[in-house]
This record gives sequence, structure tokens and C-alpha cells, in this order.
Amino acid sequence: MVQTDAEILITQQALDPSAIEAELDALAKRYRSAGRHGVQLMNALGTKAEAALTRLPSPARGAIEKAIRQALLLSLHGAGHSRRLWPVQPEGWSRVVTAGLGAFGGATGLPGALVELPLTTTVLLRSIQDVAAEHGFDPDSEPVRFDVLEVFSSAGPLRHDDGVDTAFVTQRLGLAAGGLDALVSLVAPRMAVAFGPKVAAQMVPVIGAVAGSSLNFAYAGYYRDMAHVHFGLRKLALEADEEHEAMRARLAIKLSGPAG
Repeated sequence: MVQTDAEILITQQALDPSAIEAELDALAKRYRSAGRHGVQLMNALGTKAEAALTRLPSPARGAIEKAIRQALLLSLHGAGHSRRLWPVQPEGWSRVVTAGLGAFGGATGLPGALVELPLTTTVLLRSIQDVAAEHGFDPDSEPVRFDVLEVFSSAGPLRHDDGVDTAFVTQRLGLAAGGLDALVSLVAPRMAVAFGPKVAAQMVPVIGAVAGSSLNFAYAGYYRDMAHVHFGLRKLALEADEEHEAMRARLAIKLSGPAG
């Protein structure tokens, strides 16, 4: 089996237990911070977005799902090509780009939002892929593609982390050629629900452009933070020579306690 860059960097010497605890504390802090990104924005936009969401016609909700599915497939399958053409960008690039896209989508109503949504989704996925590469993982590899989708399916900053359990799903789909496409089909409807309030907020008169820009800015920050937590935890498990699920359980214990 070909090793990932992250695995090649791991030495035989285990990390000091205190170093592991310090890294877990840092990941827990980042996780908590990510969870706060969009909550304050949704409180500010409040019931206007929720009311607009209930008025979205069924075809519009279907269009949101279709746009997300197309963006997922395009970005995940085209990762290697896009990264060669578009090198890894600075830390805040995705927030700037998606904020601009959100302003466009909000200023042009539902038609513009449906054009903007797949572009925003693609930028968000590329940002997650960049974080994977930053931690030493190959975004072109099939397992990492699943990981990228797992990060993206964590519902977004406006909801509790209730994303698809891709670890459970991949055991049944396997990493065969059709596995990723099948997982995209499972994730897209849930992401359409998660992104529905964003599209709805962009339909509110006057505040649509501001809402679209602000929410995209929050989403981009959230997903980048969650990607750092996800791939940072995977790398830490390798460095500590510990099972990923065991390391994940240790992080969960920290998150269940008081914030440090």
C-alpha cells in the first residue's frame, strides 16, 4: 500500500503524552470556535430567513440539491487537476471569495443564488482539500476524498453537527469506483436542507446581498476550522500510533467537559 505524505512523516518514536494532550486541547478549542461561527449570524437574521425558507417552492429545493450534487462531484473528482491549475491559497482566501459570491447571489434573488451555490460549494470543498494537503494527506486519494466529504457533511455552522456518518457508510459502499458517487447522492439532500436557510436569507428583500456575503463568510470559516480539526486529529492519531477512533473518543471527552 502506498503511504500518504502524513504517514511517511511519522517516526517510530511516539509523541510525549503531554504533547498529545496539548494538541487535543487545541483541537477542542478550534472545534468549539467553529461551532460559534454562524450561530450569531442566524440569530441576527432570525425569523426572516426561516420564514423565507418555508416559502421556497419544491422545485427550488430540488434545484438546491441538484446544484450541491453537481458541485460535489465536480470538485471531488477534479481535485488533482484543479490543484495543479490553482495552487494552495492563503488561509483566508475561501472566506473572501465566497463572501463575494454570496453578495452576488443575494443581490440577484433566487436565480442568482442557484447560480452562486455550486460555485460556493466548490470553493468550500477546495478549501477543505487544501487543509488536508496542509496536514500531509493527498486530496486525490479515494480515502481522503471520503474524509473531505465527511467534513462537508457536518451540516454547516447554522446547525448542530449532525452530518452523515461516512465512516459507517463507507464500510458498506467500499472504496470502489461507484462508492464516492453513491455517498454524494446520500449527502446532497442533507446539504440542501443545511444550505436552505442560506438561500432563503438571500431572498429577503434589501438584506439579501448582505446576508449572502455574511453567511458565506461564516460557512467558509466554519468548514476550514472543521477541516483542521478532522485532519489534525487523523495526523495526531498517526503520530501517536493510536487508532483514529480512540483518538476521536478522547477528543469527544474533552468537548463534553468545560471549555478551557
